[in-house]
Amino acid sequence: MALDRRESGEVAERIDLREWRERAQKFETEVSKAVVGQQRVIRLLTIALFARGHVLLEGDVGVGKTTLLRAAARCVGGAYERIEGTIDLMPGDFIYHTYLAEDGRPRVEEGPVLRAGEDLAIFFFNEINRARPQVHSLLLRIMAERSVSAFNREFHFPHLVVFADRNRVEREETFELPAAARDRFLMEIAIGLPSDDATRRALAFDTRYHDGDRLIGQLEQGILKHDLLNDVGRAIQNETKTSDVLERYVLSLWEAVRNPKAAGIDIDGVDTARLVAAGASPRGLSYLVRAARVAAWLDGRSAALPEDVRDVFFETMAHRIFFEPAYELRRETIVRELIGALFDRIPVP
Repeated sequence: MALDRRESGEVAERIDLREWRERAQKFETEVSKAVVGQQRVIRLLTIALFARGHVLLEGDVGVGKTTLLRAAARCVGGAYERIEGTIDLMPGDFIYHTYLAEDGRPRVEEGPVLRAGEDLAIFFFNEINRARPQVHSLLLRIMAERSVSAFNREFHFPHLVVFADRNRVEREETFELPAAARDRFLMEIAIGLPSDDATRRALAFDTRYHDGDRLIGQLEQGILKHDLLNDVGRAIQNETKTSDVLERYVLSLWEAVRNPKAAGIDIDGVDTARLVAAGASPRGLSYLVRAARVAAWLDGRSAALPEDVRDVFFETMAHRIFFEPAYELRRETIVRELIGALFDRIPVP
């Protein structure tokens, strides 16, 4: 199906969603050349890109998060920037940096957010929980509005998608993200070690995977044309339908997440009546539907099905379910049991 794309002063251009599905498949194939054994992660990242949502990556050190994003950035096109989270990082470090030039005079240059201007497509915040809350606040502004105020003017980043990851090992000098910050991320995607022995062997012994720069440099550039993704994303949302039955199913899941005891959900060792402190904002529910529509489109369907909702439910909703303090330390286990029980309890239409 094709839709008109019009921008001010431009000739109408056709968006062929079938052609773009082929581009998406080619993107996944190309990224998988650099990041092996992570097909589901790559699919979720593809969904996020077309749903135009930001992503928080979870995973231990050295599992390939940076390689994944560098590969994705090359295949998306546009500019890629990153910043390292540190205890002394300040909001201004996003915008500018100062130094002494060779003539001894101070100079000010644009920081990583401003350096590429409107061409910025992917921004990676490494170890976001090492940065202070005031830094998180600036990031929220950039994520929510894709703009920032600096040097007495407004800068806009219309094609921007933000990725971040957290340091899960150290606890000292870290600042966990508040609920408002986590809710801004469309997905939290976990990246673990590949499960099959052949892939693990290749990562350890195949020298192709020991030189990340060369590996990424061999990938095709600009497969997805970053400056068109907003228009393609809107077309996907407009053309991928949801039925009344599916909408009732999603609302039933939402109600059960917010009040699991009333939905008849039982978890061993957990008082489900006192489990959820807050759960699944309306924004989170809209993100779930957006992601499900993209998942359906990638599978070649013109309407989202319950399986699409279930396929992206954990990554889009788990981080939006906040437990009472007594259960928060066991969150990783309990949230999986809760969602599993949710799927068992709420009948699929």
